[in-house]
Amino acid sequence: MTDTSGNGTSNEGLSQEDAELVAEEIALELAEADAELGPIDYLVIEFPAGQSTLTGEAVATLAELAESGTIRILDFVVVHKGDDESIDVIKAEGLDGLGILGTVEASLAEAVAEQDLVDVAAVMEPGSVAGVLVWENTWAAPFAAAVSSNGGRLIASGHIPSQALLAALADEDDTGEGDE
Repeated sequence: MTDTSGNGTSNEGLSQEDAELVAEEIALELAEADAELGPIDYLVIEFPAGQSTLTGEAVATLAELAESGTIRILDFVVVHKGDDESIDVIKAEGLDGLGILGTVEASLAEAVAEQDLVDVAAVMEPGSVAGVLVWENTWAAPFAAAVSSNGGRLIASGHIPSQALLAALADEDDTGEGDE
């Protein structure tokens, strides 16, 4: 099961005083991490039965983003939905040949909960494979900290799929809107 302490250690064998100090240290680390975290995003990519999987060029591109510090990979899980609707889940640690995708941020790993995987599998086609990726946009953390230190707070956030934006622009071109 998931270690909810956030530090990957067990508190067995600690005195009450030591356990309280460990809990206080963890709380401080989480508070600092919260102040320093960028926005967290996820995506699910499905590959139909018999199609390609997430390797090669896609993995290299993602690795470049992580190695440059633009993002930090928090979790990566592969879900296979069998033809019989069965579900197999492979955590990042169990994957070979994926380089940085196999290395998640230990203190924040396991961002994908079991119910998330059940929800993903429910919309997958039988025989398909999906990659579930959770990442932090580390590039935005300094901006978020600056806004916060100046009294600002996030009141809305969203995501616009690129396909939706391109479709809207194409519709605008077709109707002549935006022309002077």
